[in-house]
Amino acid sequence: MVAVVIITVVIALLFNFTNGMNDAANCIASTIATKALSPKAAVAWAAFWQVMALFVFDMTVASTMGKGIVDQNCIDVFVILAALLGSVLWIFICTRLGLPISASHALIGGLIGPVWFVYGSRYLIGSGIFKVVAFIVISPLLGMVMGFLLNCLLMAVFRKTNVKKVDKGFRRMQLVSSAAFSLGFGGNDGQKTMGVIAILLATAFASNPDSPVLQVLYGNGLSNHPSDAFFVPVWLKGACYGLIALGTITGGWKVIRTLGDGLSKLYPAQGFCAEASGAITLILTAVCGIPVSTTHTITGSIIGTGLTRGVKSVKWMTAKNIVWAWVLTIPCVIIVSGLIYLAMVNWFGVPVKVL
Repeated sequence: MVAVVIITVVIALLFNFTNGMNDAANCIASTIATKALSPKAAVAWAAFWQVMALFVFDMTVASTMGKGIVDQNCIDVFVILAALLGSVLWIFICTRLGLPISASHALIGGLIGPVWFVYGSRYLIGSGIFKVVAFIVISPLLGMVMGFLLNCLLMAVFRKTNVKKVDKGFRRMQLVSSAAFSLGFGGNDGQKTMGVIAILLATAFASNPDSPVLQVLYGNGLSNHPSDAFFVPVWLKGACYGLIALGTITGGWKVIRTLGDGLSKLYPAQGFCAEASGAITLILTAVCGIPVSTTHTITGSIIGTGLTRGVKSVKWMTAKNIVWAWVLTIPCVIIVSGLIYLAMVNWFGVPVKVL
């Protein structure tokens, strides 16, 4: 069983890496599109600030992912394994197609599927799921409105300023806005897989506290930690933040092109507005422990800035394809991960907890 736990943790960390690959576009697409930074410099800059989130944010989002979506009593290594396999499969397909989907929503759907299919809906935490589903709509709308209003404000302030001077100034300002967005990205997306792994290790350690491996992975830090609080080992924090940053450096370049110039042509001031409005949304939700989609947030922000030049400036066909990917992510991964878990139970004799 300990071997299965280790394999599942490795797959979870792989998921975190693919999350960084797909969601790399969120942090750097507008910076690259406006030529504020070269692609290589942009990914290095974003990766650095994602890791810095480790020192800024509490583990609020990780706690929500670990305890706020499904009943902890249902969680075991095979539920997590099915959730991860379904999520990784969906992210891989969408990344290959260049669709900027939400890796966090894929993981949430992956958790819901096995629990719902085997244990029933009463073991789903409705309040936590409602917050996630609500912010599928709220986060892009918030980003859109803030991006639109901020861009309108800057257009009014700099309406008499030479365009080349404005572009030069906001290319520099994009270093700040991109850093802030990457920090918010790390505080939100960097913690989602972390929460799932932490609850898996807690469950495994509770059932097998004498295992030397589990004592190293989870038990060593418990002595100085409150017994009733959500615990994330230090090594896990470092691994999750490091791997999501590594995924960003590797990059999902098709997704970057989709967000960078597939939605609306961006100028430096608009790139700054999109990143700044997205950063505000991500940082606020990370502090509140709400696992929102960075993809949804930045997409809404880019559309909002584009709307300042008129409705026709937004490429609505691309936006429609992205929205369909959003809508389909959670239900598709619920089905895939649920079927994977059912196959484990019925074909491979995986034990089901008696609740």
